[in-house]
Amino acid sequence: MGTLWSELGPLAEQVAGRPRVYADANIPAGLLRHMRQTLGWDVLAVIEQPDLRRAPDREHFRLARQLRRTLITLDHDYLDVRKFPPHESTGVLVLEAPTARAFEALLSQADTELFQRGAVPLPLEHTTRLMTPEPPA
Repeated sequence: MGTLWSELGPLAEQVAGRPRVYADANIPAGLLRHMRQTLGWDVLAVIEQPDLRRAPDREHFRLARQLRRTLITLDHDYLDVRKFPPHESTGVLVLEAPTARAFEALLSQADTELFQRGAVPLPLEHTTRLMTPEPPA
């Protein structure tokens, strides 16, 4: 017998039918609002959890997996597969964009291309770096 979450988590994911994400402490309030209100995602926001705000990256990585949530962050440290092996995660999205509007566009793109098409199982099982394209020179 496992933990309560290990037993009930798969059932909750099937019923929810929407992306379940773990938003790192560096995700701004505007992006949290966009994920929740515009995209309809189920978001656990570290910034809203006083006991998690200052936790080390490794703890966030572990908790996201335990809670079966895709970790969303602006922190490039998560791209280091030696520290954060993809096979030990439930997916990590590392976002990079120059403006708040560009970040929203990246999240909307992820919603359409990763989460809504149903081609990628949730939570994600890999690390992905999402960046806005470089402007033409």
